Amino acid sequence: MAHPNGFDLQGKIAVVTGGSRGIGRAVATGLAEIGADVVIASRKLDACVTAAAEIEGRTGRRALPVACHVGRWDDCDRLVERVYLEFGRCDVLVNNAGMSPLYNGLLSVTPEYYDKVHAVNVRGPFRLSVLIGTRMAEGEGGSIINVSTAGSLRPMATDLPYAMAKAALNAMTLGLAGAWSPKVRANLILPGAFDTDIMKAWDPQSVEWAARSNPLGRVGRPEDMVGLCQLLASDAGSYINGAQVLVDGGAYRTL
Repeated sequence: MAHPNGFDLQGKIAVVTGGSRGIGRAVATGLAEIGADVVIASRKLDACVTAAAEIEGRTGRRALPVACHVGRWDDCDRLVERVYLEFGRCDVLVNNAGMSPLYNGLLSVTPEYYDKVHAVNVRGPFRLSVLIGTRMAEGEGGSIINVSTAGSLRPMATDLPYAMAKAALNAMTLGLAGAWSPKVRANLILPGAFDTDIMKAWDPQSVEWAARSNPLGRVGRPEDMVGLCQLLASDAGSYINGAQVLVDGGAYRTL
């Protein structure tokens, strides 16, 4: 049954990286709930299988688990080939996978650390977007949704390589918004403090402060991202392109 107001992904295929947990898992479930078959991509196949089974049971849509380390160029290529082998198309790409390991001061950042953070947060999304966006443009079009961070707008020394990589992802998104026009849209989501694995590595006092200082009195939950991604993925958002949407409860409103 078609959903009202264009919120309908019946017959569509959505790929979600970092889709086995947190924001990615919530978004993949939300896209399946409005009709999409989904590909759950993450580094650990077991986690993908578990998430896929839960999504299938909840939504009745097909959910394909695929192991993929998006920081590895060849893994990105293999993911795309698997998607097109299984489904013959991709209509929605959600570049959600990210990482921000803690480090002990800027001087402690090694070349290996820097390259790993850059590879996962922007190089992989670049490769996936280029491969899938090109095929979207050759077919019926599609939507690319890149998950960045509000911290890319106000970087701090405590997560600077991560914020720098996400700032590059921001720029990439704006470039892609016109790369395959008018058939492919690209939009950017900038979450603030969210209850994810990245935030769980924070000092507990920092988490408490983030919740207390937020106008809405809490940090974000993965399900807070679902409605926006349903909008950007579907025809309901067909005129939204190159947008940069803060999802932070108003924490960065002074910008």
